[in-house]
Amino acid sequence: MTSCPCGLAESYAACCGRFHDGGLAAPTAELLMRSRFSAFAVGDTAYLLRTWHPDTRPRRLALDPGQEWTRLEILGRTGGGLLHTEGTVEFRAHYRHGGREGFMEENSRFRRADGQWVYLDAEA
Repeated sequence: MTSCPCGLAESYAACCGRFHDGGLAAPTAELLMRSRFSAFAVGDTAYLLRTWHPDTRPRRLALDPGQEWTRLEILGRTGGGLLHTEGTVEFRAHYRHGGREGFMEENSRFRRADGQWVYLDAEA
């Protein structure tokens, strides 16, 4: 069994795949963030757009096929639980592009829209 791209021990199907296929919604902001990282890793733009807040969602999204997302580290979080309506997740996403290793850090903001967690934007 290969672990999920998000870094949790479960298989992709048992972890983020269950959110990507539309069967379940991520119950916390962190799980949504992890599932969005996995969507970048597997190239699921439909899921990325579906889980983006309508106020900040782009019309379309094109991923760089040369960018391979390799590892995710959660650095911190606020709110984003079962009883919250907002939350943040700070993370470091590692990638490989053009034979070079790199990473990006972001503190993402999440909000509930129609009862579901969605990505709002990144804090500066």
